[in-house]
Amino acid sequence: MEDYLTIVFRTLLLYAVILVIFRVMGKREIGELSILDLVVFIMIGEMAVVAIERVHTPLFHTVVPMVLLMLIQITLAIISLKSKKFRNLIDGQPSIIINRGKIDENAMRKQRYNFDDLMTQLREKNIRSIADVEFAILESSGSLSVIEKLKNNNNEPELGDITIPLILDGNIEEENLKRINKTNLWLRQELKKQGYRDVKKISFCSYENGKFFIDLQDE
Repeated sequence: MEDYLTIVFRTLLLYAVILVIFRVMGKREIGELSILDLVVFIMIGEMAVVAIERVHTPLFHTVVPMVLLMLIQITLAIISLKSKKFRNLIDGQPSIIINRGKIDENAMRKQRYNFDDLMTQLREKNIRSIADVEFAILESSGSLSVIEKLKNNNNEPELGDITIPLILDGNIEEENLKRINKTNLWLRQELKKQGYRDVKKISFCSYENGKFFIDLQDE
């Protein structure tokens, strides 16, 4: 009987501890979890299960590693906020799978993303045919963002109609510039025309429908 009461107590206590840990680590949708988030969540869950089953092992031996994982995760999250390269290394970058109605098989191979995956995610968005898709972007979270072709062929969507960041955390996204057929020099000249001479002071800049959206750091 004593063991059963211990199991109940440990279950309730660890449930509370895990809730606090996840709350401190921040809010993320399940579909938006990074690889680091997923690894930490799995490890914490496994530790909790082992601690509940081994009633004679001190809880301190389980709570300490949980807190340590939480601190590691928070530290890596802070580094990720400050470093675009680190964020790309951990989370990866979005990939254009369908570009102007044409499937990019090379991008699919790089992401180890097959046609079954593509068709499944298109069906989930109620799209019956690839022919109806103008752009499909595989996000770093694994979800697929889809821009359908317009029925009026004279007004087809352009890549510029999609919000593509050109500057993130003060760094120019050269790959995204290439996607819209623009250059680093063009971007700097356009920003100077609008009074922005120091790229490092810009936290986010996108170019959509011929217009810039610019957000300065800490403003």
